[in-house]
Amino acid sequence: MRKVEIIRNFTKYPAGSVLIKWGNTWVLCTASVSEKVPPFLKDSGQGWVTAEYSMLPACTPERKDRDIKKLKLDARSTEIQRLIGRALRAAVDMKKLGERQITIDCDVLQADGGTRCASITGGMVALTDAINGLLKKKVIAENPLVQNVAAVSVGVCDGVPTLDLDYIHDSTAEVDLNVIMTDKGRFVELQGCAEHKAFSDQDLAAMIDLAKKGLKKLFALQKKALKK
Repeated sequence: MRKVEIIRNFTKYPAGSVLIKWGNTWVLCTASVSEKVPPFLKDSGQGWVTAEYSMLPACTPERKDRDIKKLKLDARSTEIQRLIGRALRAAVDMKKLGERQITIDCDVLQADGGTRCASITGGMVALTDAINGLLKKKVIAENPLVQNVAAVSVGVCDGVPTLDLDYIHDSTAEVDLNVIMTDKGRFVELQGCAEHKAFSDQDLAAMIDLAKKGLKKLFALQKKALKK
């Protein structure tokens, strides 16, 4: 797996702010707390965790136009931010969070594959900082975090199960799979497909085994970062 560095308190104003450097993929993950929830949760007593995802124009070798220029979010960004939101909601007891929303903004500063996995893994640390801030201020009485969540990519490259695909591996892999799990060893989501060649049960088992080894390292890095 590529070197992963999690830097907390990277910017001043958010309730949680994390720069995650994952090889040459760098993502800024910030958490903001709002004392209101989406209309479908009004007066429910439950909170909500959601996410927004964006790639900055110069994060890739060729400049990427901002979504505002097209007056809509592109399909890829929409799909990724929904994935991040689903993943991080798995970490939280919404009743204990109370009727408030935490938004995780994931801005890709530099992209070399695995931006969604970096966003989830770094976003989890930013979310934890935001919740710890609410506990410290006694805004909430109980810790709503029930588990940690992280994500890693795996694939089959030239017939070999491979952990943590950078852009070159990702763009040529026969199979591409993102594995999102809790630190309790349970799956949150498996997102993948055969790009060039169908894969077997044995391939899937090998990829999941690799992913679990990578995720063990990521959970340790999250824990270490939060102790600093």
